[in-house]
Amino acid sequence: MEGFPRILPAGDQAILVEFGTEINSSLNRRVHAVARNLNVRKMPGIGEIVSSYCSFLIYYDPFVLSFSLVSFWLQEAIDREVAIEEPCQHVKEIPVLYGGPWGPDLPFVAKHNSLPIAEVVKIHTRETYLIYVVGFSPGFAAMGTVPEKIQAPRLSSPRTKVPAGSVGIGGQQTGIYAVESPGGWQLIGRTPLKLFDLGRHPPSFFQAGDYARFYPIGENEFHEITRADRSTAGW
Repeated sequence: MEGFPRILPAGDQAILVEFGTEINSSLNRRVHAVARNLNVRKMPGIGEIVSSYCSFLIYYDPFVLSFSLVSFWLQEAIDREVAIEEPCQHVKEIPVLYGGPWGPDLPFVAKHNSLPIAEVVKIHTRETYLIYVVGFSPGFAAMGTVPEKIQAPRLSSPRTKVPAGSVGIGGQQTGIYAVESPGGWQLIGRTPLKLFDLGRHPPSFFQAGDYARFYPIGENEFHEITRADRSTAGW
């Protein structure tokens, strides 16, 4: 993209590197490829590297490094050819109970798109979604891209409390609230799986770059999984 990548100051202890301004799987893979390369080649004074959709933030110690020195190091890494991994073939399957009290906004999403509720569920479950980023709240997985037929705007006033496991749609993204937290996405269902556990390493079931697919379940199955050990195999 013209004018990108851009290296920008983010306060006096961090630098933002932007590869674009849109949700794009190719840009996202490049972000993660460069970030991996930087993590391998870290120099003294470089701290955490936090990747997002089309950018990453890199922290540094201003008593050890200057903005210009870190910028030079970053530009060299960006100019260097790095291996961009092919999309992962492993897809994590997520059971979801759609609608009712578990997905109170499903009727709105259907009405907004002039579709029957069953069609919204059918479209949502037939896609395979890339996990662009894990963040916002612990373990929250933001995925895309949602088919245009079922996209819906965020709530005008976010909820102060969204139950753990809630599956939502926000614009062209879908995602899962892994822990109870505030949130403004349209809630269409809930998974009984436990997707964030501080007793595991890593604590989040999803990692950026993973793929996910949803499948519908009934209320009985939802409660059976809830009562059982909800740990997810292969974590």
